[in-house]
Amino acid sequence: MTDTASIDGSQGLQQGIREHLGQFSLHVLLVFATGLTIGSERAVVPVLGRDVLGVQSLFVIGSFVVSFGIVKSILNLYAGKWGETYGRKPVLILGWATALPLPIVLIVAPSWAWITLGNVLLGINQALTWSMAINAKIDLAGPDQRGLAVGIDEAFGYTGVAAGAWITGLIAAQTSLRPEPFYFLGIVVVLAFLISIFLIKETVQYARAEGDEDHHDANLPFAAVLRRATYGDRTLFAAAQAGHVENFVDTLFWIAVPLYLTSEGLGIAAVGVVVGVHSAMYFLQIATGGLADRIGRRPPVVAGMFLAGGGVLAMVLVEGYLPWALFAAVSGLGMALLYPNLMTVPGDAAHPSWRSAGMGVYRMWRDSGYAVGAIAIGLAMQFASAEAAFYLTAILMFASGAVVYAWMEETHPEFGTHEPPAPADDGGVAATSDD
Repeated sequence: MTDTASIDGSQGLQQGIREHLGQFSLHVLLVFATGLTIGSERAVVPVLGRDVLGVQSLFVIGSFVVSFGIVKSILNLYAGKWGETYGRKPVLILGWATALPLPIVLIVAPSWAWITLGNVLLGINQALTWSMAINAKIDLAGPDQRGLAVGIDEAFGYTGVAAGAWITGLIAAQTSLRPEPFYFLGIVVVLAFLISIFLIKETVQYARAEGDEDHHDANLPFAAVLRRATYGDRTLFAAAQAGHVENFVDTLFWIAVPLYLTSEGLGIAAVGVVVGVHSAMYFLQIATGGLADRIGRRPPVVAGMFLAGGGVLAMVLVEGYLPWALFAAVSGLGMALLYPNLMTVPGDAAHPSWRSAGMGVYRMWRDSGYAVGAIAIGLAMQFASAEAAFYLTAILMFASGAVVYAWMEETHPEFGTHEPPAPADDGGVAATSDD
C-alpha cells in the first residue's frame, strides 16, 4: 500500500529523468511488459478464433476488441482520477493483479465468448498499468522533458507490443496456436506484478510540488475536467477526436491485418512479422516525443495523421510480403509521429493538480476508438470485404487529420498559441483561446 506521507511530502522535490533514472527505468520496463501483454494477442488470437474455435463471422471475431476497448476507455477515465486520489503505485499494482488470470483464460477457453470476457481483464490491465506508467514518467521528468518522457513511454510500450506479436507468432508457428504462446504471457504478467509491488515507489508528490495551488486553473472539479477535455476547449476536442480515430489503425492491425494476410496466403509467422514491424516503428517515439519538445506538438501530429492513413491505404494497393511489411512500417511511422504528441497536448494544457484526470479523459476518448473501430472494421469486413476495412480506416484518418489541421492550436509552453479558459469559466463550452 502507498504511504500517505510519501504522497503528501511534496516540498523540495527535484524533477528530471537523469535525477530519477532508476525509477524511470523501472517504469520503462513495466510499460514494455504492458506492451508485451497486449502484443501477445495480436498475431495469434484472431487466427485462434477462426481456426481453432470455429468462429466464421468476422464481425464476431472483432467482438473481443470491442469488449477490450469499452473497458479500457472507461477505466482510463477513472484511472487518472484514482491516481491523483490514491497515488500511482496502488493503481499500478491493481492493474497487474487483474491480468494474472488472463493467460489461463486464453489457454482453456472453450468458446469465443470466453476470449471476449478475458479481454475485459486485458482492458482493465492496459488502462490501469499504462495510465500509471505515463503519469509516473511525467511526474519524474518535469515540464521541460514532458515530450521526451511520453515518447519514451510510448516507444517502449509499443516495442513491447511488436515483440509480443513476433514472439507469440513464432512460438505458434513452431508449436501450436495454444497453449504454448500464452505460457510466455503468464511469465510476463507475474514478473511485472512482482516488480510493481516490491520495486516501484510513489511519484504523485512530484506532480503536486510542480503546480501552483493558488492558480485559478488549479483543482478543477472532475466534472469540469471532463467537460473541458471533451468539448469545452477546441484544441483538446481536436486532440480527443484524433486520438479516437487513430486507434482505428491499431484495431485494424489487431483484427483485419492478420485475417487479411492469412487469407492472402501468408503464414502465421510472417503475419507476426508484418504486425510486429508496424508496432516496432513506434519505438521512434523516443525521437518524435523529443522532437516535439523542440518544435512543438502540432507539426508531428498533423504529419502523422496523414502518413498513417496513407500507409494503411497502400497496404491494399500492393501485393507480397515485403510490400506489406514496408507499408505497415510507413503507417507505424505515422503513428510514431502522432501518438505521443497527441497525448502530450492535454499534459501541456492541464494544471498539474488535475493533469492525471485530464490525461484520463483524453485516453478515454482515444481508447473508445478500439471499440468503435472494431465495430466499424468488423462490419466492413463482414458485409463488404477485408479491403473495405482498410479504405474506411484511411479515409477516417485523412478526415480527422483535417480537423487537427484546422482546429488544434500549439500547446507547447514555449511555442504555444493555446490559452486556458478565463478564470470565470469552469471548464465548460466557451473555452477556446480565440473566443
